[in-house]
Amino acid sequence: MLWTPAISRPACRLLLAYNQCTWPPGPAPLSRCLYSSFPLPRLPVPPLAQTMDRYLHALEPMVSPEELEQTRNMVEEFCSRGGVGEALQAKLEKRASKMENWLTEWWQQSEYLESRLPLAVHSSPAVVLPKQDFNTWRGQLRFAAKLIAGMLDFKAKVDRHTLLAEYMRGRPLCLDQYNKIFSSCRVPGPKHDSVLLCSRSRKPPMHVTVVRNYQFFQLDVYNSDGTPLTVDQIQLQLLQIRNNSWKTDKEPLGVLTSDHRHTWGEAYSTLMRDKLNRDSVRAIQRSIFTVCLDASVLKLAEGKYSSGTAAQMLHGGGSYANSGNRWFDKTLQFIVGEDGSCGLVYEASTAEGPPVATILDHVLDYCKSPDTVRSPMIRLPMPKKLYFYITPEIKRDIEHAKQNLDILINDLDITCFTYRGFGKNLPKKHTLSPDSFLQMGLQLAYYRMYGYLCATCETASLRMFHLGRTDTIRSASQEALELVQAMDDPVKKAEEKLGLLKKAVHAHSAYTEQALLGQAIDRHLLGLKLQAIETGSRVPEIFMDTSYAVANHWKISTGQVAARTDCVMCYGPLVPDGYAVCYNPLAEHVNFSVSAFNCCEETNAANLAQGLEVALDDLKDLLSPESPSTPTL
Repeated sequence: MLWTPAISRPACRLLLAYNQCTWPPGPAPLSRCLYSSFPLPRLPVPPLAQTMDRYLHALEPMVSPEELEQTRNMVEEFCSRGGVGEALQAKLEKRASKMENWLTEWWQQSEYLESRLPLAVHSSPAVVLPKQDFNTWRGQLRFAAKLIAGMLDFKAKVDRHTLLAEYMRGRPLCLDQYNKIFSSCRVPGPKHDSVLLCSRSRKPPMHVTVVRNYQFFQLDVYNSDGTPLTVDQIQLQLLQIRNNSWKTDKEPLGVLTSDHRHTWGEAYSTLMRDKLNRDSVRAIQRSIFTVCLDASVLKLAEGKYSSGTAAQMLHGGGSYANSGNRWFDKTLQFIVGEDGSCGLVYEASTAEGPPVATILDHVLDYCKSPDTVRSPMIRLPMPKKLYFYITPEIKRDIEHAKQNLDILINDLDITCFTYRGFGKNLPKKHTLSPDSFLQMGLQLAYYRMYGYLCATCETASLRMFHLGRTDTIRSASQEALELVQAMDDPVKKAEEKLGLLKKAVHAHSAYTEQALLGQAIDRHLLGLKLQAIETGSRVPEIFMDTSYAVANHWKISTGQVAARTDCVMCYGPLVPDGYAVCYNPLAEHVNFSVSAFNCCEETNAANLAQGLEVALDDLKDLLSPESPSTPTL
């Protein structure tokens, strides 16, 4: 079905059933999503007592009984009749009644735009795509041309409102993020950043940015009549860019965008004083997306290829490699190397991983299709080279950014691997959620390494709601603790362990369902806290509590980004002593990325990855005891 103004008779029946479905308690006014014929519900504000009860339950596996009792007393006082919690809840509900989405603006500001950490590694996720079947610059340009054409094909669907409907558990999803992915860019500021959105402007941009050997080019990708250039035409233009971007002593200006946001904000102010610089920067910011034509990286051993490529996609390899070929503020940056490596890195303040994965699936399908359009013999103007006036002050800023980026890169520890013991089909065969099953494997691996469970945040989509972003699934549950404690207990029989596994998986699945329906606890707690700050009230005691700090020190940041393509997403940990674990479950195998920081002696990405493989093998054996797991290569 297409997102078009007309609704077919079957769609009408679906719409009727959708509006009659049981949603969480409280009124949920309906609002139309961009491109949608379906009215999507507004994000609800969960009941206060429900959130506080679930908050205490979430603390059980992570804090001592004494700490839990202290927090319980704080919660009772917070929720008492006429207390501060009741007042904040009322104000939050009032906010929700007046806004299209009470959370999204707050979330974008607090999680992204107010953060001062560098985008590279700390914030912007990357996707590693399968190695392509070329290893020369000619193959690089041909693939990049097809990729650009595929992106323009997808963008046409966004512009014409003909995107296919997306559903989750039978409910339509908000497609608003797609319109914010194109022609957008984060802009640094001294105290907080902002987002520039050009796709809805009166004269939307008609060009992409191409960068090679630290040199940026504006490539117009539409003819004067509005039709997109063909693959052949784009390839010829990329050849022009290659011929005009031989490596010289050019400064890697792009590394400025990898620095601490306050530092980059100050350098940005200096850079933008000059008109030449302003014009060039604005051309990059307004472009539809960016394509980075990278030089080949050092030869990597076959077993290390995916991990090395992941690092390349995340940060570019360093100031003397391809990091100068980036503008990390840009929402979408596709990376195509001469050696066949490819992927993307994206700035996450406007969109989550699933829409990006959908775009990637479309683009790669497009790249595989045979060319059918012959290019007209029309001479095209030379792509416009973007020049910068580099003052001694800007040169110093670049040198400092190079040093800081290289330190950050040396600190990153990342391991990517493919688990081949099973894929999502095995848990499905046993009527278990594949995602919940994999999460229990992660909990077991961590527990075996450290002897306790830690706060684990798994991303849950709120796109069932108008302008929805994300909430958190808490995987470290009491049920998970009971499972991991039993797994290595020789007294426990296999049948008992299997029962605990199913119990833990079902508990995780139930919490996932709550999160998808807007009934998880973390965004509600954030909303109550921000409501207190916004009204000038004193931050309530429960947010200053030790238990709250423990519950929000995310030692494991994790998430499933499912794609049809055999790829994996990767990103850096949220805390210095933590891990980031991302996975793409396919039918018969699962792609994983695990990252940590070398500065922490307690963490090791390779060790957790190895432990995760063993844990998944052990859980698999509980499901199929007659066929023991075989080691994976």
